[in-house]
Amino acid sequence: MTALQSALAQPIDNFLQYKKALNKKYRTETLALRLFDCYLFEHGVVDWRSVTSDVIETFLASRPRKRPRSYNHLLGVLRRFFDWAVLQHWIDCNPVVQRSKRETSKRLPYLFDLVTARRLLEVVHHLPDTPKGPYRALVYETVFAMLYGLGLRVGEVARLTVGDVDFTHNLLDIRETKFNKYRLVPFGPRMACRLKCYIDRRYGTTATTQTSLFSFAQGKPIHPGTISQTFHKLLPQLGLRLPPGVAAPCVHDLRHSFAVGTLLRWYREGADPNSRLIHLATFMGHVDINSTAVYLTITDALLLEADQRFHAFAFASPGGA
Repeated sequence: MTALQSALAQPIDNFLQYKKALNKKYRTETLALRLFDCYLFEHGVVDWRSVTSDVIETFLASRPRKRPRSYNHLLGVLRRFFDWAVLQHWIDCNPVVQRSKRETSKRLPYLFDLVTARRLLEVVHHLPDTPKGPYRALVYETVFAMLYGLGLRVGEVARLTVGDVDFTHNLLDIRETKFNKYRLVPFGPRMACRLKCYIDRRYGTTATTQTSLFSFAQGKPIHPGTISQTFHKLLPQLGLRLPPGVAAPCVHDLRHSFAVGTLLRWYREGADPNSRLIHLATFMGHVDINSTAVYLTITDALLLEADQRFHAFAFASPGGA
């Protein structure tokens, strides 16, 4: 990777090192600031005073973003960098005055219920092997079962090793997660049986603790992008009907489905969802329940359960109608 070369190269590098010291991977943000550094260098910006709101505007215009979310991400990276520069007393005020774009076309994620998830696994079961992809059906069936059944991120599943599966305590050792956090994820007896059968069939007695749990060629771990591509190729076979306002399914929707399904199950079991949200956040590897709330799409089934819970409470209360 080429070195930063603009007049702000050192401050930008200091900012990136600061973010990484906070255990943030900051990969896409690093790329965004490198683009900004290259722009400043090519346009002869020589000092902080030369970085005006007009310079920011022309830089943003040079990096067109079709989606508001992409534009807002780039704008946010710049804003945070200059906010930090103000705190360091390098500049007096933040030159980023542009407003974020409104995301008017945001659509709801597709939520897989148990029937649809089982249908997905049935379709996966018939995947043919290829010269470079032995045991494809077995691998992807196990991968999708873990994504749906445990709500893991795709990257977390892809990085698992055989040694990360603890059958003594039925735990997954999840490392190198988002925000570089480490956590243990428990799994039930059915998942334990599935994983044991998978390892026996895929590796037999040849696996070591360092063996990638999901791999094809030369023992390398399967790439998250490969998992996503396979998921999209299988979708037409499911014959899904998308409700109005719902986006086309992506593999990350399996994680959304896990979160919503867990909340729905708590309602039906008579548990208090509010008191358990922190448990769900911890299980999913979120820093707080606000991050988890993003996954909790309100469905008709959830509304019905909440309505029944409210009526039961209202009529049981003194003076209830």
